[in-house]
Amino acid sequence: MNFDTANLPDDPAELKRLLVETQRRYERETELLREQVRLLYAKLFGKKSEKGGAEAGVMQLPLFDMPEPEVEPVAEVVEVPEHTRAKRGRKPLPANLPRVEIVHDIPEDDKVCNCGAELDRIGEDISEKLDIVPAIIRVVRHIRPKYACKACEGLESEGPVVKIAPPPKQIISKGIATAGLLAHILTAKFCDALPFYRQERQFSRLGAEIPRATMANWAMKAAGACTPLLELLWREIHSGPLINIDETSVQVLAEPGRSPTTKSYMWICRGGDPHHPGLIYHYAPSRSAKIARELLAGYRGAVQSDGYAGYDFLDTQPNIAHAGCWAHVRRKFVDAQKGRGKTKKAGSTDVALNYIRQIYAIEKEAAKQGLADEDLLALRRKKARPILEDFFLWLSKKSSQVTPKSLLGSAVNYTLNQWKRLLVYLDIPEMTPDNNAAENAIRPFVVGRKNWLFAGTQEGAKASAVIYSLVETAKANNLEPYNYLRYLFEKLPFAESRSELLKLLPMNLKADDL
Repeated sequence: MNFDTANLPDDPAELKRLLVETQRRYERETELLREQVRLLYAKLFGKKSEKGGAEAGVMQLPLFDMPEPEVEPVAEVVEVPEHTRAKRGRKPLPANLPRVEIVHDIPEDDKVCNCGAELDRIGEDISEKLDIVPAIIRVVRHIRPKYACKACEGLESEGPVVKIAPPPKQIISKGIATAGLLAHILTAKFCDALPFYRQERQFSRLGAEIPRATMANWAMKAAGACTPLLELLWREIHSGPLINIDETSVQVLAEPGRSPTTKSYMWICRGGDPHHPGLIYHYAPSRSAKIARELLAGYRGAVQSDGYAGYDFLDTQPNIAHAGCWAHVRRKFVDAQKGRGKTKKAGSTDVALNYIRQIYAIEKEAAKQGLADEDLLALRRKKARPILEDFFLWLSKKSSQVTPKSLLGSAVNYTLNQWKRLLVYLDIPEMTPDNNAAENAIRPFVVGRKNWLFAGTQEGAKASAVIYSLVETAKANNLEPYNYLRYLFEKLPFAESRSELLKLLPMNLKADDL
């Protein structure tokens, strides 16, 4: 602490008061910095789980904030299911896999007993081994015979002299890639996060030279051919009662007028029929509220998002119920708990997290009972609403007791600022307390980004959005991505009407259709 001695008071009492005040301010600022260091250390080296209890390395106590007489949640009740002993042994191999039988029989001479009688077969011993046939590159030859009339050679004719069948329709005109190869390449990148340059090496080992630039060009053309499906997918998403929305950053190297290091964004919307959802990925050069407005233009229903300010406009839309995310609230208090450091004494973060655990326990109970619609809403209003009312009282009192800039203060204020949004889920049965549906949908893109790092151009980013939309919608509707893409690429060239295109959307197909 540095003091300007010329401005120090001469009164000893005033000087003592100044020193005490300065010391307290220094200690507060130091504790805030230590809190940030502990949080950073926990994020770098600690467990990533947000679960409470022993799994998070925090001792589970009764969670009563002892120093203050306030409304506290009751201790969490943990139900232990009846103990059953699991049968030991290897898990059976899937019955749907094809079987190849190899019989290991004894020699014919050994099938005769010592007494001279022929042995009877009384059974067999079967053991199953898992095998794999590596990918095989093959060339499919399309042969189109040509026909001509030799009697008309050299004579003028009104019709064609040579007749030949038209070339087969394919998604990439005049390309060498079949629907199967194209589906394989795109599934590897957009489902398994395998960049084109790694696939190039794999194909080389299999005896085929397919440059990464060629694969990128195929992906662009395939995305272009699938664009009409995206327009229909948007309609499906907007027709549902709920849209989950989120966004994440992406780097595009060659954007006109922008530095290669400038952040762009991939937006995700999940909605439509809750039992047959659709997912749309949308590339945009910014994270502004304007993009969210465009994505949700004309929509009527509920929208669930995180606390990003770009979604604030939804609060004033007359036909939209804007819901918040309890997972983000929990994350704030988990960070505050990590910043507090290891301690055996229960603190305010434990109290808050216990409230949130009780909220999720009610959702788990509803799922276990298979509740939906009005039954689900009745359970939430009966059990969750009283817990939330107590939590709000606790938060309101705590907000005046904590340092606003501390991690706990930030968590408390964030929760209070989001409170109206956090209550919306109570009245909408299709909604869960959190926005994890959107976060889980955007996670495959984040995993892929760690492998391919960036997109080369805007066109490439937009093409990626199209393929991700189809792949993730297929997965959300329990379709195997490769099978779906192969089916799509085979049928799409022949789809000419809107009704034919609708039949190709993942939510309108079943696994048996593929």
